[in-house]
Amino acid sequence: VDRYRKTCDEVVSRGYLGFAFDGPSGARCSDGVIRRVQPDVAIVLEAIEELGVPALDTLSVEEARALMVAMATERPPGPQVGEVVDAELQGAAGPLAYRLYRPAGAGPQPIVVYFHGGGWVLGGRDSDDPFCRDLCVRSGAVIVSVDYRHAPESRFPAAVDDGFAAVRWIAAHAEALGGRPGQLAVCGWSAGGNIAAVVCQLARDAGGPRIAGQVLVTPVTDCDFTRESYVANAEGYGLTASLMRWFWDHYADPADRQRPKASPLRAADLSNLPPALVVTCEFDPLRDEGAAYAAALAAAGVDARHLPCRGQMHTSLPSVDVILSAAAARAEIGTALRRFFGVSAPAAIES
Repeated sequence: VDRYRKTCDEVVSRGYLGFAFDGPSGARCSDGVIRRVQPDVAIVLEAIEELGVPALDTLSVEEARALMVAMATERPPGPQVGEVVDAELQGAAGPLAYRLYRPAGAGPQPIVVYFHGGGWVLGGRDSDDPFCRDLCVRSGAVIVSVDYRHAPESRFPAAVDDGFAAVRWIAAHAEALGGRPGQLAVCGWSAGGNIAAVVCQLARDAGGPRIAGQVLVTPVTDCDFTRESYVANAEGYGLTASLMRWFWDHYADPADRQRPKASPLRAADLSNLPPALVVTCEFDPLRDEGAAYAAALAAAGVDARHLPCRGQMHTSLPSVDVILSAAAARAEIGTALRRFFGVSAPAAIES
């Protein structure tokens, strides 16, 4: 009630914003957006503030990892899938853990290799579990969420080397995983989107494996902190500019950050890459570099689509059954993956 009253008071104070009037004195319309932040996003931000959750960049790496694990225990589980299997595959420097999500129904199905978020420092194969379940149901594909070596223990380029090794291994073992050989896409959120983008460039340059498409969800594509979205969204929306600096400082030396393996937007050639869907959120420091990558892909002749999400923040898309206003964007991701594979749409789900 307090939130609703505050919104009503704001409408009145701004000349009855959103209302049209017609009477003896004539017609008047006060048009505009009352609040650009989606209501459920605002509620989540308020809850985090009320709980006094510390900023991750004020913690040690071990403390930040422990906090993320603890917070994950409170999230909704996401939709049911046909089967979940935990196993290991061969990475660039040793075994990597993965979690496989298999859709209900008879296989084989296409495969999506998923890379989790966490600034190359946090997370693991199960840290984006609800989102992977959602992807599995919406895409009708086998989702393989692959862990990778994390900074600061393993700095650049360990994460992307593991990502490419994982894609090669999964492509070679697609049939054994219940997948359909030759139908493989990549998807990643945040730092995972960075890995997915780089893997597509590496696969092109290496002559394979063939990747049918890439979905980059609020990806890190550059190391430039001067973009307008970094300035406008520096704090107050979950992912902050200072936290991104914390992540980069743990991951890569300043000179290495300029390399395309760290900042894929800086690649000299972006042609002949897989079709792409790049998702950005309005209140995200990474918004502008994601939009720039989508534009650069399109300029290079790639079938690339940019999906901007109004009123959303960096963590909106993976927040299944929490940020319900992002459900339409999650549905579009599922549609894009199915389009990459040339398969029909699933029955609608709400979360």
